Amino acid sequence: MVYFEKSQPAPDCLETEKEKASGDYKCGDVLDRIKTDFKNKCYICGYKEPVTINIEHFRPHKGNNDLKFQWENLFWSCSHCNNTKLDNYDDIIDCTDLNEDIENRLKITMKPFPKETVTIEPLDQNQSTLSTAKLLNSVFNGTTKLKTIEASNLRNKILEDIRDFQKYLFNYYSDGFDDDDKANFLAHIKRHLKKSSNFTAFKRWIIRENEVMKADFEQYFD
Repeated sequence: MVYFEKSQPAPDCLETEKEKASGDYKCGDVLDRIKTDFKNKCYICGYKEPVTINIEHFRPHKGNNDLKFQWENLFWSCSHCNNTKLDNYDDIIDCTDLNEDIENRLKITMKPFPKETVTIEPLDQNQSTLSTAKLLNSVFNGTTKLKTIEASNLRNKILEDIRDFQKYLFNYYSDGFDDDDKANFLAHIKRHLKKSSNFTAFKRWIIRENEVMKADFEQYFD
């Protein structure tokens, strides 16, 4: 999970729909704006351009109309994460609140080999951090038999992305390429580290854990 800034002000249609008996929180330009705010990525797993999309209520509304139509409560999620979270988590870290500093509260890693699982390490003992770690562990490693299969498929996508990222890192530090090649590799590394990329958190932790790469590339975290 990484920080995303939620655009303001809220779409006008939400207040109008809230007053209706069967109002729709996907009204007007809500979908387009949420898609843009979250870089068309699931805010939980980081999968870009998911083929199944849900408008996620960050705080489960449980029939509360204020929460149901609150702009700040509407997030972009894939179905796997939405169906894993359901209304079981109401105290996770808000990735749209810059003050929550989400990237420095959870360490998210996966060894770049087949059949590995994802490791989620809470970096503080706040309840919201522990709850978020529990959710992410369920998302990436599975709970039920079906969701464990989905999680395995998701990890395969993460592995593909990490290996592509590694290729550019290895090439960047290789002596066998000239400056033009290095500039090209750097452009790809920067693209991988942008929050709009697939599974950004995993790649940023690869950089953070190596002092040389941290000095070279942390400046490109947006």
